[in-house]
Formats: sequence, C-alpha cells, structure tokens
Amino acid sequence: MNDPAKPAPVTLNACEMANLLPDERLRSQFLFILEVEALKQVLRRTPLLDGSRRENDAEHSWQLALMAMVLAEHADEAVDLPRVLKMLLIHDIVEIDAGDTFIYDAAALTDQEAREKIAADRIFGLLPADQAEELRALWDEFEARETAEARFARAIDRLQPLLHNFFTGGGTWHTPGVTSVDVTARKSPIGASSASLWEAAQAIIAEGVARGYLKPGE
Repeated sequence: MNDPAKPAPVTLNACEMANLLPDERLRSQFLFILEVEALKQVLRRTPLLDGSRRENDAEHSWQLALMAMVLAEHADEAVDLPRVLKMLLIHDIVEIDAGDTFIYDAAALTDQEAREKIAADRIFGLLPADQAEELRALWDEFEARETAEARFARAIDRLQPLLHNFFTGGGTWHTPGVTSVDVTARKSPIGASSASLWEAAQAIIAEGVARGYLKPGE
C-alpha cells in the first residue's frame, strides 16, 4: 500500500527527458545532479555524534568541506582551497556504485580501486565531456595524493571519522581486531599534510586507548 505522504518518484524515459530539456548539455547536467542524489543513501560505518544512526556519504562530504575551510591554516603546504573543496565534495561519489569500503576490512580493500574506477567512468560520464573530464581529473588527483591539495583533502578525510569515533566512545574502533596500531596506520596520511593535525590525531588516539575506547596495539 502506497503511503500518501510519500510521493512516488517521477521517472522519464530518454525521449521524455529530451522533450522536457531540449538543451543536451543542460539535460546531461541535470541527469548527473539527479544521479548523485543517491549519495544520501550510501551509509558509512561512522556514527553521528549523538549515536542515533550512521552518517551517509553526502553528510560526510559536506562536513569534510566545512572542516577544510576551517582547518586550512594548519596545512603544512600552501593549498588552493577551492580545489580542495571540489575534491572533497566529489571524492565519494563513486560509492553510489561501489559502496562504502570499511577502512578496517582488509578483504574489501583488495578490489576497492578497481570497483571505484568503474564507478567513476559511469557516474562522471553522465556529465558533458568537459565537465566529466574536469571532475574525473580531480577525483584521480585525490586518489593519487601527489599534490598538496590532494594530501590535505586526504588528511581531512581521515581526521573526521577519528573525531566521530572518539566522541562517541569508540564507534567503529570497537570492531573486533581493531587496535591503536591499526588506527594509527590508517590515519597516518594526516601527517603527510599537517604536522599539527597529526599531533592532535595522535593525542586523540592515545586518549582513546587510555579511556578504553580503543584496544592498545601489541
């Protein structure tokens, strides 16, 4: 039985879309925008700070962009902040197809790169060619971590879940087998971009162990 308060989504075929939006470029842009709505449905393992549920990828990406704006002064290298923000807003779009890969799941990590590249081809390919090329290049840059902007974006991406896990009393740190050694290794990209943020991250990890939120490493 349909819920009258929940309207059914409207689906148009290619011909109907072309009639509604004759401008091919605008039509492609709208299709991409509608497609990435699905990012709101991709759940991550990270809990919200109130512990009520897990965050989704769209919430995660928004918070990273805000964090980058606030914390940019802590980057060890000068960064082009608008470029960092673009990377952070698109970096997880591939998870619409590939799903969120849990950072402490060694088996899932083995084919993550291949799955995400296939997803990038499809999703960015919905855009007009010039925009598809631009966003795909930004995504590839983020993954390669060879520029100051990519390193800072990655640092922020690793810092945010650390804060959530600590301030929810452990969060995903309670996953069986995860220790402070694992967390420190996974969070080490923070240190590749910001000495001060890495110092803070290490202090948080140590305090997590002291409080019993995280098992100490052997």
